[in-house]
Amino acid sequence: MTRFKFTLEYDGSEFVGWQRQDNGMSVQQALEEAVFKTCAETVTAHAAGRTDAGVHATGQVAHVDVEKQFAPDKLQAALNFHLKPWPIAIVVAEVAPPDFHARFSATGRAYLYRIINRRPPLTIEEGKAWLVNAPLDAAAMHDAAQVLVGKHDFSTFRASLCQAQSPVKTLTRLAVSRAGDEIDIIAEARSFLHHQVRNMVGTLRLVGEGKWTKADLRAALDAHDRTKGGPTAPPQGLYLTGVKYDPLPQP
Repeated sequence: MTRFKFTLEYDGSEFVGWQRQDNGMSVQQALEEAVFKTCAETVTAHAAGRTDAGVHATGQVAHVDVEKQFAPDKLQAALNFHLKPWPIAIVVAEVAPPDFHARFSATGRAYLYRIINRRPPLTIEEGKAWLVNAPLDAAAMHDAAQVLVGKHDFSTFRASLCQAQSPVKTLTRLAVSRAGDEIDIIAEARSFLHHQVRNMVGTLRLVGEGKWTKADLRAALDAHDRTKGGPTAPPQGLYLTGVKYDPLPQP
């Protein structure tokens, strides 16, 4: 039995999310079916983060256990063939030690949220970013975002169905920058609560529009109450861009 670690990218528009569900195709199901077509083995794929429907990834990490012997590059090529026509690609395949776990071994996760700030509708970027028509002050958003950096109770930014045991997380980075019409928000932490990034982005939009101040954001954080936060940003602007691990031992 060999444990393989995969780095994946996918367009989340056509999926119900990472996790298998009865109401449509998931990334997990597509990967598990590709493994079955390649190896005739039924496996369970474990991911670093269970992305929601419509959320994309450029650096998702998953692992599977396979009995048949494969060189990583050969398995990668075979799985990518069988993943067609789903918009998923394994960009890196590695042999991992038996105790490696895509979720529990992770030491950090990074997300990107993309806002296109203009009046005309999206064409090429439709489904890949959040269109916000009202002018946004990215500098004010970045300044206010620093209130959220550090170790806090993030109950204000936690989904009601979040299954995390504690609302306390340590946000190591929350950066907002603008390039032309695009505003990028980068969030980094060891782990996140369900919808935490999207709820923070929706709240920061209020700051960008001038409806909230930095003090308002701090008061919302201190309230530990989801109803005191801003709206949840839509899923299509969110990307899981990377997962950090301690270096894998070399074979």
